[in-house]
Amino acid sequence: MQILDGKKLSQKIKSQIKSQTKELKEKYNIVPGLAVVLVGDDPASLTYVKMKEKACKEVGFYSIVHHMPESISQQEIEETIKMMNQNPNIDGILVQLPLPSHIDTTKILELINPTKDVDGFHPYNFGRLMQGLDTFAPCTPLGVIELLKEYRIDPKGMDVCVVGASNIVGKPMAALLLNANATVDICHIYTKDLQSHTKKADMVVVGVGKPNLIRADMVKEGVILIDIGINRLPDGKLVGDADFEAISQKASYITPVPGGVGPMTIAMLLANTIKAARQRIGS
Repeated sequence: MQILDGKKLSQKIKSQIKSQTKELKEKYNIVPGLAVVLVGDDPASLTYVKMKEKACKEVGFYSIVHHMPESISQQEIEETIKMMNQNPNIDGILVQLPLPSHIDTTKILELINPTKDVDGFHPYNFGRLMQGLDTFAPCTPLGVIELLKEYRIDPKGMDVCVVGASNIVGKPMAALLLNANATVDICHIYTKDLQSHTKKADMVVVGVGKPNLIRADMVKEGVILIDIGINRLPDGKLVGDADFEAISQKASYITPVPGGVGPMTIAMLLANTIKAARQRIGS
């Protein structure tokens, strides 16, 4: 069994991006810029945004956070996004989800200029992803693909079961794997007999937010287990959606939580932002 170390790979990617950022500044006098919209004071969202700010600083990006009160109106958020769409120093715009219930999230995401959609949530980019065209793919699924590449795991011809069908993780993950020529089975909350799907898979990718959803008896010997879930137990411990201890006895490769897919998400956000900056100058 081998651990897929996302923390180590993310540091390697950040180091490469730092060099590329320096080169962009020296050659073209531009600094990649990332703007984040944060609404309210959700503790998890605040933590994520701080981590993104720190990562931007590490690689030399320009970053700004528009922190708005929970009571903000739809129109005020829309005006902020329109302003950022017009700002030539901003290459990437990220809206920290979830937004308050009175905000139309779909409308907000669709308002972002697709060339600045570094989260890959705009229908334009999602459509290009489904067609296998160059685009901004959502950061977490993209991080999984990079992790597989680093460890020379080729999904081509594999039976892969993706558990979770969200627009942020499950669906784009399935699309990326399909583009990599895997045979993809997508499961979700309404799937009958989940075990019958996971048991036959060469690779199981899970991201639903339910601790120990995937047990050792639900996977076959030698499985590749990619755990995207992150859950905090009552005792404060962070765990994924799979029973790591038990499944690691059967798996050929497995991602830990924390330290697996999580760090890759931020690394891919940086990668998408520098990609957007290069597109800005036609490089």
